[in-house]
Order: sequence, then C-alpha cells, then structure tokens
Amino acid sequence: MKAIGYQAPGAITREDALVDIELPRPEARGRDLLVQVRAVSVNPVDTKIRRNAAPEAGQWKLLGWDAVGTVVAAGPEASLFRPGDRVAYAGSLIRPGTNAEFHLVDERIVGHAPKNLSDAEAAALPLTAITAWEALFHRLEVARPVPGAARAILIIGGAGGVGSIAVQLARQLTDLTVIATASRPETQDWVRQMGAHHVIDHRQPLAAQVAGLGLGAPAFVFSTTETGQHLAEIAELIAPQGRFGLIDDPETLDVNRFKRKSVSIHWELMFTRPIYETADMAEQGRLLNEVARLVEAGTLRTTLAENFGTINAANLKRAHALIESGKARGKIVLEGF
Repeated sequence: MKAIGYQAPGAITREDALVDIELPRPEARGRDLLVQVRAVSVNPVDTKIRRNAAPEAGQWKLLGWDAVGTVVAAGPEASLFRPGDRVAYAGSLIRPGTNAEFHLVDERIVGHAPKNLSDAEAAALPLTAITAWEALFHRLEVARPVPGAARAILIIGGAGGVGSIAVQLARQLTDLTVIATASRPETQDWVRQMGAHHVIDHRQPLAAQVAGLGLGAPAFVFSTTETGQHLAEIAELIAPQGRFGLIDDPETLDVNRFKRKSVSIHWELMFTRPIYETADMAEQGRLLNEVARLVEAGTLRTTLAENFGTINAANLKRAHALIESGKARGKIVLEGF
C-alpha cells in the first residue's frame, strides 16, 4: 500500500522529512477495523512528532491522526461496524498514523462519518472535536456554574483547529458567552463565523480586553496555544474558583499564581483514553457519533479551511510548513492517493 513516512526526525525543509513509500497492507485483529483511508487532516501534533520522535532503526514512522474512510475488514472481536461503513476517527498516538492507504484502528474510538459532509469536510473534525468536547464537557465541566462568575468562556487561539470547533460547541451547546482570541482580520472573521460573541487580540494584554467587555470575570478559560505567554493574564482575568484548561506544551507552568483564586487546572490530551485503554475508552466513539448527529442537524459545521489535494509527501510537507508558520486557520485536509 502507499504511505508517507520518515526515518529520521527533523525540520520540514529536509528532503527526507516526509517520503512516499510502499508498505504491506495490515490485517485486522482483535477489536481493530481495517479502514481504506479517503481523506486525512494535518494537526500540530503531526509536526511536533515529526520534529522529535524517531522510529526504531530501519523502520518508518507514519504520522496522521485524523481520517475518514471505509471499513474493509473487521477483527474477530469487533462488533460495532461492518465492511462498507463510512467512518471518521483520530486514532491513537502509540500506533501507526493515518497517512497510508489502509489503516488499523480500535473500533471503540471510531464514529460514523457525517452523511452530509464530503470526505474532506468530515476529515477536518475528529481530533479537534474530541479534544474540544473532552476539554469543555469532561475536564472543565462548563455545565457546572462557578459561583459569582460570569457565564463566559475565553478561548485562546480561537481560529485554530481546536479553537474553531470549541467556539462552535460552546456557542451551540451551552449558555456561555463565548470570547475568542484572534489577531488578524481574516482569523477574526473566521472566529466570528464559528459563532464567537466577542473577539479580542491575543497580541495585546488579555485581561484589559476582557474587562472592557463589561461581562465580569469569566468562569472558564480554555487555552489552545501559547499558554506560557498568556499565563499571567489568564490568572488575572479568570474568576475566583474558575476553571482553566489547556492542551499545548508550555516549557514551564507556574501554577502557584492560581492559588489565591483557588483556580483548578485541567489538562486535556485526547490520546489519553486510547493510549491507556481506559475503562471509558468507548466514550470517544460515542462522542464522534454525537458530533456527526449535530453536523447532520446543522448545529455544527466543518472547520475545513484548505484542501491541499492528494495525500502524498509533497502536499503533506506544504501542510506541515503552513502549520509551523503559525498562520493556519481552521483545518488543512488532503484526500485520495
């Protein structure tokens, strides 16, 4: 089968940063599904792993943690899907990625693809939708009020992949006032299209801008990017007893500044459940099916921003470079081999 991988981590400018290769087609065992991949998206995690993680000597590392495709085979213990089903999922960080014609995935973290979206439109959603849903509803528990706080959430990095769907989920499924950050006119417009009530500039001090909205101190802050740069501002603007969630990797995280306000801090990594095969691992499959239902009902929309064409090394390099530039908005998708 066709696949794209690398054997040595490094910069995307290297000739061998991503390479078109041929690999054996895998076989479904246990609860695995064998999926013929139709479309994939590219996420910041792809670029982080490509820069830092080396495969075993002589082996290929396959990236990609979003896919839409068709089930072609199921392992003997699989019961949730059948060959021919069109599915969407984000896979597991500790297994080979989706940048291949055929891919194995545990059925418990798979959902049906939204019927009203194309393969490319659907491929934009799984990883970011799981991340945002888990962060908002499982970690921050936004349905549970913070006494005395404004029923508001600040989403830092609102135009990115996770931010784009987090804004929609908060706007459509809660009573929260949604404040999102974006710095350029095109990304500010994008965030408004996703449903943000207010947009502020993350290149300027956040606390003063939030205070200027006249809403009061927000109960929740969800940071998707550059958390280290904004930590002092977050501590200043969040309500006492508020809840703060983050998904990125700041070099340091000084949590002492949150003690005075008794702010709780919540990490979200959507790969935790599949990595550890937690007792509630199947929650991700249920979540993806609910996202598909909401998309089909018109409540949520795809976050696809750019389609880079065929799934190959050259196009994936372009996608990685754009993400690393910090200028991407929404999701970048590729489709077909």
